[in-house]
Amino acid sequence: MSGLIIDKISMRFDLPGGRAVQALKDVSLDLRQGELLSVLGPSGCGKTTLLNILAGFLAPTEGQIRLGDARVTGPGPERGMVFQQGALFEWMNVRRNIDFGPRMKGMAKPDRDRITDHLLETVGLRDFGDKAVYELSGGMQQRVALARCLANDPDVILMDEPLGALDALTREKMQGLVLKLWKETGKTVILITHSVEEALLLGERLVVMAPRPGRIFREYRLPFAERGVRMDLRQVKKSEGFAETREEILSMIWGMEEEIMGKRDSAA
Repeated sequence: MSGLIIDKISMRFDLPGGRAVQALKDVSLDLRQGELLSVLGPSGCGKTTLLNILAGFLAPTEGQIRLGDARVTGPGPERGMVFQQGALFEWMNVRRNIDFGPRMKGMAKPDRDRITDHLLETVGLRDFGDKAVYELSGGMQQRVALARCLANDPDVILMDEPLGALDALTREKMQGLVLKLWKETGKTVILITHSVEEALLLGERLVVMAPRPGRIFREYRLPFAERGVRMDLRQVKKSEGFAETREEILSMIWGMEEEIMGKRDSAA
């Protein structure tokens, strides 16, 4: 499978009374296979809308998405989604959650078991396969969600604030796991986050989106994700260029937020 092409995507939501909200306008990106992209921006800039279009949950009003030679027109197994909350099946144990996709495809049980055992080991849950989902911590549930996504062997993994609800220590451990899985699987990963620090750590490419309408404002190519594969993430945060880039992007987003608030105050 070759790369992912986002070609002049626009999204308009029509409202009652003839009003409309232009959520996205002329968003274009070209991702090669195996790239790790993080997406930042103030609230209302269309980050999640863009991810839902990539997942096939929404159809754009203009433009198209292409994955390899195929146009994206709806959900498909070649694109896996990891949500902020794990969206796990509470009535199934960990193992049954992970092998759900292969079971729906009709895969033979020995092959499903082999895949599930490998993924339980990969995400550090080898001894938890028979546990109920509600017995797991939030971080462990997100590990199950990642494993369930990987069990379908998608070409692209879409992540919508997957670590946002975790405590700081668990979040850092999960960031390291995301980098490990990215490097080991060679998957294309697109991560939406509100954390500038996380976007720097987990994006070899990073885009900052601006709102009203949502559009790409600035793009960076960064060394920190590659460093994070080899180094402790706390050391990466101390490495050359990290603090300077973080402050530059924070100032950029704060400026956008102040502009938004100014417009709201004027309207009031």
